[in-house]
Amino acid sequence: MNRILIAALLAFAYVVVPLALGSNAYVVGLIVAALTIGGIAIAWALLGNLGGMVSFGHAAFFGIGAYVSALLTLRAGWPVFPSMLVAGFGAAIASIATMPALRLRGPYFALAILAYAEIFRILATELKPITGGAAGLLSIPRLPNVLGLDFGSKLGGYFVILTIVVAAMVAYDLIRRSPYGLALKAMHDSEDATRVVGVNSTMLKAWMLAVSAFITGMVGAFNAHYINFLEPDYAFAGQWTTLAIVSAIFGGYRTVSGPLLGALVVYLVDQLAFKPILPQGHQIVLGVLLGAMILFSPGGLMPLLLSRLSRKEASHAA
Repeated sequence: MNRILIAALLAFAYVVVPLALGSNAYVVGLIVAALTIGGIAIAWALLGNLGGMVSFGHAAFFGIGAYVSALLTLRAGWPVFPSMLVAGFGAAIASIATMPALRLRGPYFALAILAYAEIFRILATELKPITGGAAGLLSIPRLPNVLGLDFGSKLGGYFVILTIVVAAMVAYDLIRRSPYGLALKAMHDSEDATRVVGVNSTMLKAWMLAVSAFITGMVGAFNAHYINFLEPDYAFAGQWTTLAIVSAIFGGYRTVSGPLLGALVVYLVDQLAFKPILPQGHQIVLGVLLGAMILFSPGGLMPLLLSRLSRKEASHAA
């Protein structure tokens, strides 16, 4: 994707969308929800594509980030934005607890991370003096007003989560292009061979897990301050993982922008098109679309669009 196209997309996201939809709080709220899922999907894709690990438990990092930021602002009086940053580090530190699972492969690792998500949910429920238990945390401080811009509004929240998602995509791309990214790609071909030449595959996986957890924790922290309420069943809900996985696969998890595109298409089409028609069974249509995408374009929507675009450019050049 060339720089001109990237600049155009950023201008569209930061300028055109707010000007066109800023007065429609409902649609902006849906876009914020889609971007929230997109942020988790990017983190999940980073771990899956670069780290070579499929996770069923990213809700663990989402919930931890949400609780860390909420507690820092509620109990310690921290400002919201520094609390969100620390929450990302908190989720990354919490990922250390899951690192024994790095020695597992395939579905065993995925199920182990899922188990950790359930453990963290139970801990959040039982630690009532700290987390409020099942009753949750009320009146979490909203996103602040900075230089006249109310980040606590729907539109302000849109700018915050959009910036988090863009930063996550930049980090994903930089890691992918770095020497570490090359080592990770080599590790996918043969982990034993990379160990022979001195690459510590376990350490690389651990770093990818920590980075993925950091991004997810930041998104969780944003969500807590955006909705101003938190309870364990919501913070550690499996939907944060399943929707991210569906979005990443649908959009193309081996590309940087594919997970975000998948989240926007999957969530917005579901809420704006399918849900009004089928209020009870609208997600069935998404299942059918995902199945069709896997059958006809296993790489996802983004590679399909890029291949179509390159074909058009080639035909015009000819």
